[in-house]
Amino acid sequence: MKVMKFGGTSVGSPERMKEVASLVTRTGEPTFVVLSAMSGTTNSLIEISDYLYKKNPEGANEVINNLEQKYSVHVDELFSTDEYKLKMKDFLSEEFNYLRSFTKDLFTSFEEKSIVAQGEVISTNMMASYLQEQGVKAVLLSALDFMRTDKNAEPDSMYIKEKLSAIMEENEGYQVYITQGFVCRNAYGEVDNLQRGGSDYTASLIGAALNAEEIQIWTDIDGMHNNDPRVVEKTEAVRQLNFEEASELAYFGAKILHPTCVQPAKYAGIPVRLKNTMAPDAEGTIINNVLAQKKIKAVAAKENITVVKVKSSRMLGSPGFLRKVFEIFESYQTSIDMVATSEVGLSMTIENSAHLDDIVDELKKYGTVTVEPSMCIVCVVGDLDWSNVGFEALAMNALKDIPVRMVSYGGSNYNISFLIKESDKKQALQSLSDVLFN
Repeated sequence: MKVMKFGGTSVGSPERMKEVASLVTRTGEPTFVVLSAMSGTTNSLIEISDYLYKKNPEGANEVINNLEQKYSVHVDELFSTDEYKLKMKDFLSEEFNYLRSFTKDLFTSFEEKSIVAQGEVISTNMMASYLQEQGVKAVLLSALDFMRTDKNAEPDSMYIKEKLSAIMEENEGYQVYITQGFVCRNAYGEVDNLQRGGSDYTASLIGAALNAEEIQIWTDIDGMHNNDPRVVEKTEAVRQLNFEEASELAYFGAKILHPTCVQPAKYAGIPVRLKNTMAPDAEGTIINNVLAQKKIKAVAAKENITVVKVKSSRMLGSPGFLRKVFEIFESYQTSIDMVATSEVGLSMTIENSAHLDDIVDELKKYGTVTVEPSMCIVCVVGDLDWSNVGFEALAMNALKDIPVRMVSYGGSNYNISFLIKESDKKQALQSLSDVLFN
């Protein structure tokens, strides 16, 4: 069995839904399908929640009415029989009345998560009903019945495997199994979400639980490219990536995939394939445990990076100094991407600058602090084991005309990271492409 995940744009219109239905049934083999909410729906549901937080039920009801009208049009375009049109309109009426029920009571984050989950509930119900109308033996499974996180907000893999296996046994013989991405229950049974990775994470967890043949992530891009096609000329799709390489690229800016979502598949040894709904016969990108040796695969970049430098000739060499500095960042839930040390200085990069002022205030206890905003991390990914002589020199040579603030090499066998100014990003990416790939 294959697991196929489709994002919001892939199910963003009745026409797109019909294309997805064709894709999930074309082989005739049993398929497990994970769907996101139709594009734009989650934003509307968040807007409804925002109005309710502000105690403005009139504003919330206006958004609800507009969304209901939009879906009513979708139903008329998607379904061809009066039976299924009536069935779906009755379902939508119940859904939107459910959303309206929140305008009368106290509103908290618990209610917000229930509201935001309805986007996936609607898209999966529409898809399941459409497939059934077409004569396909399809069944809708609620993710809330098997997808759960533990007390640390991490997926409870054993629970997911046990519950899903039992549900699949109860529903043998279907051609298409459909469920919601992103949504889950937490350890206390409340409606919640998977946050990092969203629907991709759901697909990976389901694939691992079912020991699937392959997990397919369908988007509107032909796989992961060897550079940013929005910035660089003549990029190409990378046909194969190691799980570690894919994680590095995703973490450092390749938006097609979230860095955490491939972890369940990696541990289960199940390949993940990135496919394009606009070109379904294209090969896409396969991600597996195979490492192509002595080869640089791709380049990615992450903007909005801030450098924080602590200079202290008195403290740096003393035991516990690094621990004290890192504990400050930890106390404000701020992750560090790159680190460089010298005898008197420590430079770190962060992406989340929400608590920057507080962090700087505390760091001043240990030395002189300077902050450099508007920086960019450029990451070169591939088989970059230190024994591959010359690879780091090749990347450095590509950036010979660009000021480099920091370099990270050796922390991983799969990447070299360079910190540069945001204003130099385009030139750096193009130069790396010219030297490494073209």
